[in-house]
Amino acid sequence: MALAEPAVRPAESAAQDTILALNNVEVIFNDVILVLRGMSMTARRGQITALLGANGAGKSTTLKAIAGLLHTEDGEVTRGTIHYDGADITRTAPDRKVKDGLFLVMEGRGIVQDMTITENLRLGAFTRPGANLKHDLEQVFDYFPRLRERHGLAGYLSGGEQQMLAIGRALMARPKLILMDEPSMGLSPLLVKEVFGIIRRLNRELGLSILLVEQNANMALKAADYGYIMENGKIVLDGTGEALQQNEDVKEFYLGGGERRSFKAVKSFRRRKRWL
Repeated sequence: MALAEPAVRPAESAAQDTILALNNVEVIFNDVILVLRGMSMTARRGQITALLGANGAGKSTTLKAIAGLLHTEDGEVTRGTIHYDGADITRTAPDRKVKDGLFLVMEGRGIVQDMTITENLRLGAFTRPGANLKHDLEQVFDYFPRLRERHGLAGYLSGGEQQMLAIGRALMARPKLILMDEPSMGLSPLLVKEVFGIIRRLNRELGLSILLVEQNANMALKAADYGYIMENGKIVLDGTGEALQQNEDVKEFYLGGGERRSFKAVKSFRRRKRWL
């Protein structure tokens, strides 16, 4: 008797688990500056994915390409595709992406400083006209009780509180995937720990998929299920968060550890290839 075929084939299962996929993406600014040079990566549904790299590697450009904001800086995707939740969104309008559950928390928070906290939060739900936002506001305040205690304009919040407001505003859109660009920037070590704790809670309790761009590689890899290392506009290394933390090259160049090599005993040397 022939065995019944599985209801879901392995390839189909992998496709269903992938919420975001970049395939050989190239981005050019001002028609001449090539920033992304064949960028390929995936993010799995319900996981935290970290994208790490030095300044100028193309991390923020990657997020802007996904969110559809390159045109604001005279940039465009000239090659490759970006798929989100099974659909090609390479050239989809930014507001359509937000309606479909993809939200970018920008570097520098991007809150409206002369609006109140509640007004900023309601702004995050602009793609949901007519929705009853009371429950959503309460949920945000449950995750960020400090915001409930603050009154007045958002511009008077501390840096950590502004970051919490930016993440809370993203939650108001009821996203499936949140892109976070440098959430720890400008924060004290204690606040960095608190913000990353909230990020892990959102992932664990709400099942949110998160693509995290972060300079604090140590915190990012501790939080991430999977990570990518980026240099010169393309991926050079990838692996689980735990595996990348143990990688000697990652330790040396991003985590401030690893074995330091001495070349004092030789007159000249040929620099070894960094990424194998």
